[in-house]
Amino acid sequence: MSEPHDPNIFSYLDYRKYLRDWFEAKKRSNPRFSHRVFARMAQQKSPSLLTQVIQGKRNLSPRNVDRFVAALKLEDAPARFFRNLVRFNQSRSEAERNLAWRRLASSKRFKEASSIESMGFDYLSRWYYPAIRELASCPGFKDDPGWVARTLHPHITTSQAKRALEMLFESGLLARAEDGSTILADTTLVTAREVEGLAAHNYHRGMLELAQKSIEGASAEERHLCAATVAVPEALLPQLKDELNQLQERILDLCDGADEPGDRVYQCHLTLFPLSGSTVEKSK
Repeated sequence: MSEPHDPNIFSYLDYRKYLRDWFEAKKRSNPRFSHRVFARMAQQKSPSLLTQVIQGKRNLSPRNVDRFVAALKLEDAPARFFRNLVRFNQSRSEAERNLAWRRLASSKRFKEASSIESMGFDYLSRWYYPAIRELASCPGFKDDPGWVARTLHPHITTSQAKRALEMLFESGLLARAEDGSTILADTTLVTAREVEGLAAHNYHRGMLELAQKSIEGASAEERHLCAATVAVPEALLPQLKDELNQLQERILDLCDGADEPGDRVYQCHLTLFPLSGSTVEKSK
């Protein structure tokens, strides 16, 4: 059983930060507490292991995870959360990290302690969340889950639409006007650093999968796909990225400044990625 002065494990997305705060809390309550004492509690020979883990110089093996859980006196839900936190932070596979995240986010105590982080991750990881928010700016929008589910392409389930609407209103991304209609709220949803990379990857992967499906799922009049395969000097890459960023801003300005409100939601995806390795041998 963790002690009252221990930090709340459910408010963390980085197990190394939790270990750092846990150790500092122990030192405040007992100045004689040391890394050597912790090493004995965790059945470790090296008293420097905790420091190396906190600094990111070493990872925790499955056996050491169990020993750390015992030393931290975590049981039941907190122990499961810590183990999933280790998987989330240490896994190199995005599939494993997404699985660990789903387990973390399913914890009721995490939802209560870190609702904003969870919302930000969900918003980027599910393509239809930003699509529904943009759809709400179109005339004739209905915040009815059934209507939303049927209007999106590809269609989603009514339950998915219901959960998305709840999250968009709860996070402040959508709001009610005085007449009861739905409006876009000027709110920014910040995603925690520990999950923003994974969430962004989920967002782009999901949108690119939809782009692939649009080749057959949308008519030529509805879509526009263009691409160029070119040889690029490495020194030109920063300028190319800047050109793409400026084009994105121009597209947003055109849409925001249109004389009429939008009546359909589109995804504009600009990509630049390598198709080969360098042909020039770099000097060592």
